Amino acid sequence: MSSTDWSGKVAFITGAGTGIGFGIARAFSNAGMRLALSYRNEEQRARCTKWFEEREREVPLWIKLDVTDRAAFQQAAEQVVDHFGACHVLVNNAGVSVFGPTDEASYDDYDWIMGVNFGGVVNGIVSFLPKIKASGEGGHVVNVASMAAYLSGPQAGIYTASKFAVRGLTECLRYNLVPYGIGVSLVCPALVATDAALSALKRPAEFSGSGFAPVDEAEIRQFATAFENGMDPLEAGEKIFAGMVENRGLIFTHPEFAEDFKDIYETSLAALPDELAPPERLEVERMRRAANKAALEGAKIGLSDLT
Repeated sequence: MSSTDWSGKVAFITGAGTGIGFGIARAFSNAGMRLALSYRNEEQRARCTKWFEEREREVPLWIKLDVTDRAAFQQAAEQVVDHFGACHVLVNNAGVSVFGPTDEASYDDYDWIMGVNFGGVVNGIVSFLPKIKASGEGGHVVNVASMAAYLSGPQAGIYTASKFAVRGLTECLRYNLVPYGIGVSLVCPALVATDAALSALKRPAEFSGSGFAPVDEAEIRQFATAFENGMDPLEAGEKIFAGMVENRGLIFTHPEFAEDFKDIYETSLAALPDELAPPERLEVERMRRAANKAALEGAKIGLSDLT
């Protein structure tokens, strides 16, 4: 679809009261889309609403939502369809950025970070996909991950695991939804001017048993200053909208990672054993590649297509 084809379509965006989520919301609004937005903070909601009012735009349907609450997510999907009559686009954007040595992490650390960053995406897909399919008009699922879906580091083990998980889920889901006219995009932004670094200061009480060192607020706020050098959230939102219009499976918003991807490519190739594979294994992989290609062309692939 062209950019004009999205005008009037309905999108639900999680974590839209700030940061990348609000950037996406503004980009979608600029394209004439109608919006339902999830939020957690009333001040953020009021500030964002003012942006729409000042431009005489339709004020979004705001839904207060904890993305880990499955029942509330299901209710949000019903509310969106009741309000607009349909939903065409789901943007799973809400997430937490929490860092610490992975070897010191507790169960609470895993449960909180994975529950929001991966579980929230799962909840969005299970709650909203039936609604998007039911519209019969096609649509799109946008899952916002991070460059951490490709690049790991010593302080972000659980965060990185959550983004790798979102990447894998998104890439597979893309194959499944082609027959329904529903596109799927994985978004991997890098540094954006947001308050994401302050997530550790908002830790829920039920996950208080962290294995990481007690939060040093001064240290966290100093770390957050790095985000001041990040991309404007609206620019990121515009790039994400453009990628959705082009139905790109992978949307990178930042250009500064060629060195990293070259290293990943060369390291991966070098790790492959330098030997011939037997014909029967080669045939299995040929069938896998053929099935993937057929899926992207609209075929529904079953286990029988892989053997």
